Amino acid sequence: MVSLDFTKSDDGLIPAIVQDYQTNEVLMLAYVNQLAWEKTLESGKAHYWSRSRSTLWLKGESSGHIQKIHEILVDCDDDTVVYKVEQIGGAACHTGHRTCFYRVVDGQNLVTRGEKIFDPEKVYGKK
Repeated sequence: MVSLDFTKSDDGLIPAIVQDYQTNEVLMLAYVNQLAWEKTLESGKAHYWSRSRSTLWLKGESSGHIQKIHEILVDCDDDTVVYKVEQIGGAACHTGHRTCFYRVVDGQNLVTRGEKIFDPEKVYGKK
């Protein structure tokens, strides 16, 4: 198994940059611990460590918006990964947008780009 260096952070987490495998669009940034890494390699589906819930998280577990791994890049220090994924269901962001990076800085304002793909209230029962 490919070994990553989870010891560089106090919490044992490393960043995972997530991109669409065809367009290279950045979909999200999440964190991976050893268990999430192993589950991702084992299943071919993106698993993360939820910092807010302190638990393992299979992306799409509740929404159905699974991320199928096509390629994984590892940086030179073995402490950051890029997941190139097929975003099932079209949306990576819990807000209903395709990408978590749907806002752009315009002067002193944040401007939303693109439309929501799904209604988070219907999927999660909350905003």
